[in-house]
Amino acid sequence: MRVFISLFLLISSTRLHPSWAQYHYQGLMNYLENRMQAMEERISVWQEQAVRYGVDLKEFRQQAADVMERLARDHDKLRQELDSAGGKVERMEREMDYIETKNPPPPCSKAEDKMVEQKPMGKMKKTGELRGCMDLVFSIKAMKILKRMGSPKGTWTRDSVTAKVYAFNGTADDTLYEFSSVRALSSSSDPRAITLPVFWNGTGHTVHNGQVYYVTEGSELRVMKYDLQNDSMADSAVFPVDDHSPVFSLNQETIVDLVADEEGLWALYGSKDKVSLARMDANTLDIEQMWDTSCPRENAESAFMVCGTLYVVYNSKPPSRSRIQCVFDVNDMVNAEEAPLLYFPRRYGTHSSIKYNPHEKQLYAWDDGYQILYKLSMKKKGVFVN
Repeated sequence: MRVFISLFLLISSTRLHPSWAQYHYQGLMNYLENRMQAMEERISVWQEQAVRYGVDLKEFRQQAADVMERLARDHDKLRQELDSAGGKVERMEREMDYIETKNPPPPCSKAEDKMVEQKPMGKMKKTGELRGCMDLVFSIKAMKILKRMGSPKGTWTRDSVTAKVYAFNGTADDTLYEFSSVRALSSSSDPRAITLPVFWNGTGHTVHNGQVYYVTEGSELRVMKYDLQNDSMADSAVFPVDDHSPVFSLNQETIVDLVADEEGLWALYGSKDKVSLARMDANTLDIEQMWDTSCPRENAESAFMVCGTLYVVYNSKPPSRSRIQCVFDVNDMVNAEEAPLLYFPRRYGTHSSIKYNPHEKQLYAWDDGYQILYKLSMKKKGVFVN
């Protein structure tokens, strides 16, 4: 604007005072020259900065490429080391399994005989009298493989009242097989076939105090109670869950897993991505209380209860060594640091069911069609053992 005003004044003044116009003309030219010089200096500075920034950017790109290349080399090296370590662990597990199979320790050999020799047991005490149970699973003391019966998946367990053993062969049927004892099942004695009035589904069934508790699926989930003494249906109830997702991701057929321990009857079910827990009244099938646990369903294969504490067993889709990796105590008496990371002896595949017998402190497991007994070693809650 100042330039235009100066030009206007210069043109007007040339008509009146030529010498004065020449003076102003020279001043205007000096001003324009100074402005042009300032602009040239700024452009020169910008060019220098652009060159410097370009050099810095090039150096940064080179440094970033060097860092990424070094990270890629380190990643490949780490992956190779992990693969090597995984191979060593697998070889060690195979060697341990071979040693366990060929050279079982003497204590386990003695325990195996006692695991099969069973006598009838009296009826369990009332649930309220046992809710002070303080046992916590510490280790697997012994293991006994009995036989392989039928389907890769199924459930077997022992009645808490008698020495009789019951087997659900498969994941859907209406037949329950009754054996007089564990030894009778092991020797392939002919069982008594019990035809249940309603089909059972999954592997989440149990026998508790002379009653069979099993799950049937349809438009709704129902828990069925069958009286073994009277051979008749005693009761049934709808299990109140909207989500019919499997409770364990590695056992898709089981929506609800019914388990029993010293404190009574429990139901495990899936809630979003976690395993949830409900205490049930064994007489009326009413739900007394429910808990949301922190145990994930992903890679879980089965679970069991001992003294009001839930133990979730995990594996992987390519069958590996089963392990107890999550423990939840309804009385908040067990923390993650107290509960040991417990591994099962590696045998076949994954457990389709694990049922706990509180009188014997044993687990009745179904592993890829094999019926297996695990003898448990206990410690008291709140007591650390090295």
